[in-house]
Parts: sequence; structure tokens; C-alpha cells
Amino acid sequence: MSTGAGTSGAVDGELPTDGELPLDGEPPLVAAARDGDTDLVRRLLLEGGDPDVCDARGTPVFWLAVEARSATVAQLLLDHGADAGRCGPDGPHPLRAAVDRGSPALVEVLLDSRVRARYSEQELLEMRDLARHWYETGVEAELRRRTGAGGSAGRVRVQDDEFNSVHELSLGGTTVRDGHAAILTRLEELLRIRAGFEELMGRALAHRDPDHTAWGSAAILLAHRRDEETWTAAAALRAHPDPVRRLFGAEVLRLTHLFDDSDEDVFAGPALDMFTDWSAEEADLAVLTEVLVALGEHPGPRAEAALLPHAGHRDARVRRAVAQGLSAWSSPPVFSGAARAALRELMTDKEAVVREDACLTVAVGRDRDPALADALAALLDDADRRVRAVAVYGLALHDDERCVEGARRLGPPRPDRPDEERYLGAAWRYEWRRDGR
Repeated sequence: MSTGAGTSGAVDGELPTDGELPLDGEPPLVAAARDGDTDLVRRLLLEGGDPDVCDARGTPVFWLAVEARSATVAQLLLDHGADAGRCGPDGPHPLRAAVDRGSPALVEVLLDSRVRARYSEQELLEMRDLARHWYETGVEAELRRRTGAGGSAGRVRVQDDEFNSVHELSLGGTTVRDGHAAILTRLEELLRIRAGFEELMGRALAHRDPDHTAWGSAAILLAHRRDEETWTAAAALRAHPDPVRRLFGAEVLRLTHLFDDSDEDVFAGPALDMFTDWSAEEADLAVLTEVLVALGEHPGPRAEAALLPHAGHRDARVRRAVAQGLSAWSSPPVFSGAARAALRELMTDKEAVVREDACLTVAVGRDRDPALADALAALLDDADRRVRAVAVYGLALHDDERCVEGARRLGPPRPDRPDEERYLGAAWRYEWRRDGR
């Protein structure tokens, strides 16, 4: 069954301006969806709210969530039975609206397995062309063309999903996100259209930002290919003079090994060889950090030997990568003497995030050296609450009585720090074991 996602021109559709719908006397779920109020939408749905309710003009609440660029609200409505194919009285089909709005997370909701079968291949190709047009034209230029507005667009950074961010541009009463490159990549993947390495890297490097969704979508897609062609292209970037290209290559190589869950794990050896040599020569801090993170995903003494020279690095990001890289699952049951010394030093680092990560590595490790337990106990008086909570966790896992007093001094877990329940709960479980309960 066709949804009509391909109706009207793939490029020349008009975007409705933000906030033009009437607000008086509308159902609470409509107002919550328009405002992107996830918690209120969830509560209203659990209380029996109609996921297909409309506003006074007959616009479905799901479409309002799309207009508000709220993937979380749209997902909640879909999960509660909303019809994702209904259009507003003036608006285009929701998938077209989501592509226009430039939110990859929102498009992903519209590509949910419960909805995807509604779209014909031709409709998906039109959406691919629409995303490509936005990407190649540029969001600000396309906004100016569609709205007729002059001047510069307002620009803010926003979180699009749990892991990735985008820029949100506003001009002429309309707001659009700049995630069209990631949308293009996703639609090509769905249509089994294989974009080349250089093209995908170009989409990532258009933003030169590893946290932008265009970067993440390209790197992950390339890594999942797990073929020699992609590996060779990424490895060649190690020698590129542009550190951003080296960073992209390092991430693709790291993820290629990380995603390889086959019995052969053919990229493990080449990845370890590559990152061991690379770590000794890389000067750029961001690239070096990525390389060290990659080394931390390899078990064994070679990776440890490559990590340890950077434990005293001047940059906290690098020291943090070492603290994480010496983790329990990539180490033998007992840390080497050099690793123990490095971890004890990192647990006294001037930066709290480094102390926290080193403390967590020791906490979950299987090494019961008394000196490591004493280093954990010393952090019960740390200035940072997160570090103190991890120290309690580590002492509890090491069956050390000092965790009880540490937990008592911290008090109950804070609701804004979800990890604290796990960390402090470990001390309570230790008490149960100790007391034979």
C-alpha cells in the first residue's frame, strides 16, 4: 500500500512555518507533542491518551511531533499505536516532512519496521533525492530559496539522538536541522545503493566534527562493510597530512574490528599492528586519543605496552584513554607491575574524569593487590562525588569493608546520577554477603 510519500515535487515542496497552528482549547497531548515535552507525552499516553488525536485544524498529533523535530515523541506515539501515515490538512506526508526537517533520528522513526513496508521503492528513491538536494544545496541556501527570507540563518547545536548532534538553522519562521547527509546515507543503505568510500568520507568531513550525525553514520556504514577495499582505503589515511582525515580513517578501522563478531576476526591482527605503530608516531591529540581507544579494545601485552608510554601525557583526553584502555576485559586476571603503577598514578590525576576512569578500571578488574585496594580507599575522600562513588563500588567488588563507610558518607543515590544506584548498591550487596543474608 502506498502512503503517498512521493506526492508533490521531491525538491520544491514548501515547509510550513513553525508555530502557525492555533493553541487555544487543544487536547493536552497535542500541546505536549507540539512542545516536544517527552515526559508529559509519555504520561498522557500511559493514562490512555489517543495517539491519533488531532488539533483543531485536523492535524494528527504524530505529524505535530514530526513538525517539532521530536524523534522521541514520535517514537512514543508510534509505540502506542499512532498511524504514522496520516498527513495534516496542509502538510506533506510525515516521511517527506521528516526528511525536509533534517533530523536523521526522526527519519529513523518513520523507517521503523512497522511502517517501512508502506513505502514503495520509488517513494524511497524520491526521499533519497530530496535528502541529496538539501545536502548538496546547503541548508541555509535551501531555506532562503523556500522562504524568500534574507539575512543569515540562526544556528544552534542540538542533540538529535542519544549519541549524535546536529545544527538547527532558523530562517523566515522555519527551522531545519542539517542532518540531510546522514539521512541520505541511511536511505542509500536501505535501498542497497553502495556509495563509495570517498563520497561517504566527504559527507562526514563536510562538518569536520566526529560528534555530528553525518560523521557517525558514514563511519559506521563503512565499518560494517568489513571488506578489504574499505580497510585499505581507511588505512591509507594514516599518512594523510590532514588530521581530520586521519581521525576518520582511525575511527573506521577501529569500528571495523569492533564490529567483527565472526569466529575468524580477520581484522584483529591487522588492527593491532596498525594501531601499535600508529600510537608511537601520531602528534594530533584527537587522532592519538582515537588510536589509544582502539588499542584498549585489544587484549594482551602488545596493546598494554603501546598504551603505557602515554599514561603521563600532558592532555587529559589521552590520559583518560589510557585509563580506560587498561580495562579488566582487555587485561589478564592480574595487572602487570607497570600497569598497576600507571593505574595508581592515574587515580591521583589532577582531572576528576581521569581519576574516575582509572578507579573504574581497577574496580572492575580482577587484580586483588592490596595496594590497589588502598588506592581505592584513598579516593573515598576525593573532592569529586563521582570519583567517591566509583571508589565505593570498587571496594565493594573487592570485598573490602571500607566500602560500607564510604557509601554511608555519600548518602542515598542522587536521581540525576543513574550510575550511583549501581555503585552504591554494590556496597549494600557486600553487606548482605558479609552478614550471611
